[in-house]
Amino acid sequence: MKEKSKYLKPEYLENRELSWLQFNKRILAEAKDKNILLFERMKFLSITASNLDEFFMIRIASLMDMVHAGYTKKDIAGMTAKEQLEQILPEAKEFMADQYTTLNRSLIPQLEKCGLHLIRHHEDLTEKQARYVDEYFMKDVYPVLTPMAVDSSRPFPLIQNKTLNIGALIKDKKKENVIDIATVQVPGVLPRIVEVPAEKEDETDIILLEEVIERNLDKLFLNYTILSAHPYRIMRNADLTIDEDDAADLLKEIEKQIKKRQWGEVIRLEVADTMDKRLQKKLMEQLNVDENYVYKIKGPLDLTFLMKAYGLDGFDAYRLPKYVPQPVPGLDRERGIFEQIREHDILLHHPYYEFTPVIDFISQAANDPNVLAIKQTLYRVSGNSPIVASLAKAAENGKQVTVLVELKARFDEENNIGWAKMLEKAGCHVIYGLVGLKTHSKIALVVRKEEDGIRRYVHLGTGNYNDVTAKLYTDMGLLTCNDAIGEDATAVFNMLSGYSEPPAWNKLMVAPIWLKDRFLMLINREAENAKKGKKARIVAKMNSLCDPMIIEALYKASAAGVKIDLIIRGICCLKVGIPGISENIQVRSIVGNFLEHSRIFYFYNDGFEDVYMGSADWMPRNLDKRVEITFPVEDEKLKEEVIDILRLQLADTLKAHILQPNGREYAKQDLRGLEKIAAQDEFCKQAMKQKSKISKDVVRNVFEPATPPAENE
Repeated sequence: MKEKSKYLKPEYLENRELSWLQFNKRILAEAKDKNILLFERMKFLSITASNLDEFFMIRIASLMDMVHAGYTKKDIAGMTAKEQLEQILPEAKEFMADQYTTLNRSLIPQLEKCGLHLIRHHEDLTEKQARYVDEYFMKDVYPVLTPMAVDSSRPFPLIQNKTLNIGALIKDKKKENVIDIATVQVPGVLPRIVEVPAEKEDETDIILLEEVIERNLDKLFLNYTILSAHPYRIMRNADLTIDEDDAADLLKEIEKQIKKRQWGEVIRLEVADTMDKRLQKKLMEQLNVDENYVYKIKGPLDLTFLMKAYGLDGFDAYRLPKYVPQPVPGLDRERGIFEQIREHDILLHHPYYEFTPVIDFISQAANDPNVLAIKQTLYRVSGNSPIVASLAKAAENGKQVTVLVELKARFDEENNIGWAKMLEKAGCHVIYGLVGLKTHSKIALVVRKEEDGIRRYVHLGTGNYNDVTAKLYTDMGLLTCNDAIGEDATAVFNMLSGYSEPPAWNKLMVAPIWLKDRFLMLINREAENAKKGKKARIVAKMNSLCDPMIIEALYKASAAGVKIDLIIRGICCLKVGIPGISENIQVRSIVGNFLEHSRIFYFYNDGFEDVYMGSADWMPRNLDKRVEITFPVEDEKLKEEVIDILRLQLADTLKAHILQPNGREYAKQDLRGLEKIAAQDEFCKQAMKQKSKISKDVVRNVFEPATPPAENE
């Protein structure tokens, strides 16, 4: 049996779920930050709520499945699934209490000062507002509702995942001492925020739809007395279990599993903290929920409504102006995209610069008579994707179009099934990837006939081909016609559509077979250089880090004297500051107005700097269970641009949360004596060609590689 590495002791590693909760706490910290505009704080609070929903539906659900199955294997931090739940659930309840403290004590009083009034209870409506609400109910709400009484002849209905409902105790007016339960779903097809006539001019009064329904509940149960009524909401296990080996048709199997989501085990019941105890007990019985999974809420359920409130008219002074992505420098939209790629590689940095070149790359290929074939992977695309429309047009124009649609992109399955069917109808060859693996790579290949022969044009990216999220997520891309990369791109698609694995790759690093070994080699090379007394440096930017072999290699490199900076948005199972292990590692998480999503990897390599970008995080699922692509940036000018991006992120003092040596907590830097730098704001300024007041020396100095002490020689 292999001896456990001294670098992978459980106490040296953090549990991934607890690390994720810390990430959501960092977002909540932005909601609490009084230096941030009020509506931006409200937006961050909304994001914490939607994040927590997904965390329960997938991660908590997965742990519960393990407990039910009697699975006792420990995670890298030495915890069984049962032990993880015992620690996570109380933390989640504490976190939710913190969310509502932020809402009730900080945000709502401030919103009222700026003229936005949330009427918390329908009893607080003025006479004029009450009349308006009742009329609105009868005209717009009443026709949509379906009241469901529960008694001996009518079983408790299926309560759908994430829906908001009103539970009520009702008493038949004709019967003595018979109390029944009833439920009404708050319709998601109607706006949850209802504007009512304001008491004062230049102010906005709003009430939530559930309060409007609760006020008029007696109109739904005419023969009953309403004893009590309160909102509730459930979260179900939404983790799909797909046996691809036994699935004759993957598309049909996923469609079947999506329907099962509505029947998944209830893993969270949210109730108003004022709910009648008799009603709560009846709901727990009907939904088969244990007390540990009941969350009593001091305020409106489902805080994602705050994202709708963020968009209310009349409050521009309290939110940031919408950023408009700028044209890509040096790219001329009047000229053909292929001509410009032939002249030089093109680096893309979204959302600071437009996503338009990627759209143009596919649309021009669809209409170019010299283009013979287009091949592309699609993971998550927008609801009305111009790229999908261009692929369909290309097929109609007689080109060979192969599209890998990843059906298993979580919560986008239905969307992707729709696109797959539409593309097939248009004449595209649609494939669903390799059995047992998600295809998460972002690659598009255009094969074009030119005067000097066939030329391959390739787009490689760190983010999805989604024109909507490209305005919200920070991502990188590269457009190139490099021959070696073109050959590799062809090999990738041959691997995905057939069974051929190339014996070697020219430039691309591809998971699940080759990528992890390559990363380990690059990390170990820095460690070896440090041991020889050479300068050594690693800077890696990603969404998550929890792969044990990568962490072990980073610990060994740190112990050898390599200076390591990690920019990790979310989960980080590595700990900093462990004596003799991770003293040379710093971890930062940047939480800004855009979601940090790009993956960039820098290795000093004894002065011959290597820069890579790609689709993979340093997680076992990305490196071992997905098709991922990491690609080099070799053009010296573009390489320096990417290094400058890393430099600026390492210099961030306003939005960077630094992992503390205690192992889990993050804290922002003390700004005394430091320049105030927000990297995302600076990227916006650079794109808009605005002058920066930041000292270039400060940004440049954070990147210098360290020379290890003499004892390492």
